Amino acid sequence: MQWPPGDAHSRHTKSLEVQTIPQAPEAAAVPYAVEIHDAKIPDEYAWLRHRDNPAVLEYLQKENEYTEAVMASTAPLKDALFEEMKTRTPQTDCSAPVKNGPFAYYSRTVEGKDYRIRCRGPRDRAPDSATEQVLLDGNLLAEGKDYFEIGAYELSPDQRVLAYSTDFDGAEKFELRVRDLSTGFDLPDRIEDTYYAVEWSACGQFLFYSTLDEAMRPYRVWRHRLGTNAAEDVLVCQEDDQAFHLEIGKTRSERFLLLESSSLTTSETRLLDATQPEGEFQLVLPRRPMVEYSVEPQGDWLWMLINDTGRNFRLVRMPFAGNWADPAEWVEVIAHRDEVCLEGADAFSRFLVISERERGLPQILVMETTSGEQHRVAFPEAVYAASIGANPEFESQTLRLAYESPVSPPADIDYDMLTRQWTVVRQQQVMGGFHPEDYQVDRLTVPTADGVFVPLSVVSRKGLPRDGSAPALLYGYGAYGLTIEAGFSPERLSLLERDFVFAIAHVRGGGDLGETWHDKGKMEQKPNSFHDFVACAEALVAHGYTSSARLGILGRSAGGLLVTASMNLRPDLFGAVVASVPFVDVLNTMLDASLPLTVGEYEEWGNPRDPRFFEIIRGYSPYDNLRPAQHPHLLVTAGLHDPRVSYWEPAKFVARLRRLAAGNQLLLLKTELGAGHFGPSGRYDAWKETAFEYAFLIRTLAPELVSAS
Repeated sequence: MQWPPGDAHSRHTKSLEVQTIPQAPEAAAVPYAVEIHDAKIPDEYAWLRHRDNPAVLEYLQKENEYTEAVMASTAPLKDALFEEMKTRTPQTDCSAPVKNGPFAYYSRTVEGKDYRIRCRGPRDRAPDSATEQVLLDGNLLAEGKDYFEIGAYELSPDQRVLAYSTDFDGAEKFELRVRDLSTGFDLPDRIEDTYYAVEWSACGQFLFYSTLDEAMRPYRVWRHRLGTNAAEDVLVCQEDDQAFHLEIGKTRSERFLLLESSSLTTSETRLLDATQPEGEFQLVLPRRPMVEYSVEPQGDWLWMLINDTGRNFRLVRMPFAGNWADPAEWVEVIAHRDEVCLEGADAFSRFLVISERERGLPQILVMETTSGEQHRVAFPEAVYAASIGANPEFESQTLRLAYESPVSPPADIDYDMLTRQWTVVRQQQVMGGFHPEDYQVDRLTVPTADGVFVPLSVVSRKGLPRDGSAPALLYGYGAYGLTIEAGFSPERLSLLERDFVFAIAHVRGGGDLGETWHDKGKMEQKPNSFHDFVACAEALVAHGYTSSARLGILGRSAGGLLVTASMNLRPDLFGAVVASVPFVDVLNTMLDASLPLTVGEYEEWGNPRDPRFFEIIRGYSPYDNLRPAQHPHLLVTAGLHDPRVSYWEPAKFVARLRRLAAGNQLLLLKTELGAGHFGPSGRYDAWKETAFEYAFLIRTLAPELVSAS
């Protein structure tokens, strides 16, 4: 099959040579991968799962070569976008210092280098080279590597030793090391195949860390004595229920270690005095199905967020020395509310800071625990993102906050919890003549067919005509109760300055309107997410922000499922789709309990071995619902080492769609052969990846802008 030389896209490029479109051969010997519930599930491309088959890597490489060749005509545009992103962000920069004991900790970047340099200096002195101590230079650690990521980064209580871990291929299996900060050299201690969570005992002689099972589930927590061989490490806890994972943490006071075991709907927590690292963890509450809780010790009290009386949680406290499991000893401080979700609680010596969400927006509630006086932090904009920042010190009345909005660059805020004074410590600098007043932010509520109203956040250049002529990009996620905040992106300015409209659909399945919003977009109600997204797309067109031909959609991971399922529902509604590491082979993946994350995610998607969930998932799984149609232009990405969404899902999806698609639409697959779920690790490579996606969107939605760049 040849790319048609008369293709409409070629009229907008200087030269587009005819390229051979890769074709993945169908597996003749295995016409059906699964037979279940009296149904045969065809999977003619199941052979792509076999990573060790040389034909698989050859096919992925051919797809990459094809994608590169087809997009070659946009190289000047991609280069221009990359330069904009690079020059818009200060290359040599420093983060806001965070005070902790005698030091102030920060990280900085250097022009031309990909990774952050983590440092510390005197507590009450601004960062400078004369007093700086470099703790970890990511550029040195990453030398000679295609990929690099820091997992754990934990200081010992006396701040003399640093535990850190590294991943060099994106598979999210880390090597844990320990660095003596007085010499700058690593100690002999080295532990392979750890996960993200690492914590110190109070004495600094023991490390607690987690490891993974074959399904990439953190299921064991170990205790390591500094200076000993890893083979001597002691197994502290093993979680045998495949729906649960283990995490180790520590309270801000550093008094207690927290051992948390949780599924997507149920949790339990154990506490251990950090001064007694070889002791036994004490259970707070035994797990109860569909009940989640988290605890915060503070002096004589134990605070707890728990959803036993409602999905949006309530706040209770109890005597620390009492019987934690006896509800008679609980005092309700904040009752459950249908309209407000309690998302977290952070204890300080005098204060309890509660993260709430109301009408889709984050709120920060500060409580003085002795008097019980409460107030919310006042934020200056109607649409924004705000969260608790780095606050390592327990004895503090200053709260570090992170704040941003679609038109306000991220800022680190020091908030005095007594005086309520707001101080901007640092705000991200945006170069190139950016002015917030040049842009407009709208918050719409979009009605759906079942009577629900979905929030839609929209940002555009002020004064842009509402006549449907503007190109637009609609983003969404909609899973796991995760909220997509209306934040700032300096990279996004490259689209906004080209008169793109950018929008976020806060669909059901996310946590944007609380836990019940999540519930209404998961399990048997998962299709609500797709219908919400389609309704938001229709609203953008109806309100004149854009037209169907100039509307692009983008989603990553579970958001990739969102955009591809929506595309299957309404292929006529979208001009282009970017599906990044998309979860598109839902049925086959959820039928395979040996794959990473599958069992633990039955509570999000349902178990298709149950006939009811089989039919629901089969009804929306993007790979299983591809039909012959005039599809939008499509760019699909994958990561060869991705442990969350296996590379073969997007590969199979593209292979099948090539056989079914009608017309001359672009259909591209781009696989990162040296990375995992999160794509390239270096900041310059990440900008290049974004520039590539934007070049695709501009070419397909606003081709007149290709040569203009």
